[in-house]
Amino acid sequence: MRLNHLALAVRDIGRSRRFYEKYFGFDAGPAGEYPDGTVIIRDSDRFDLALHPDPDPRRLPDFSHFGFTCPDGQEVARRLDLLAADGVPIVERHEEPGFSSFKCLDPDGYVIEVYWEPA
Repeated sequence: MRLNHLALAVRDIGRSRRFYEKYFGFDAGPAGEYPDGTVIIRDSDRFDLALHPDPDPRRLPDFSHFGFTCPDGQEVARRLDLLAADGVPIVERHEEPGFSSFKCLDPDGYVIEVYWEPA
């Protein structure tokens, strides 16, 4: 058994969809679109991200976040540079032997961690 999808309330479906497609690879196949406005996009590992329109996404506790793992620290650095160059808010960074990570904000303020640590 494994976690297979995440549902997020978002203010602007198109903006959020472009963000997750561009930076996190949610562009594997056509999106599913539903009568309630939800759009489901998928990455190459078949993980589904459900984006549901909501004009006022609720605030989560500061600790709440979700993460994407990278194959090595260089990939973490590459993604950090890309996101920062595009003006995506970077809210935390960690670099130490055997661990590299940063956290950024998506268009609705959700905290995303991008990290690497040895298996």
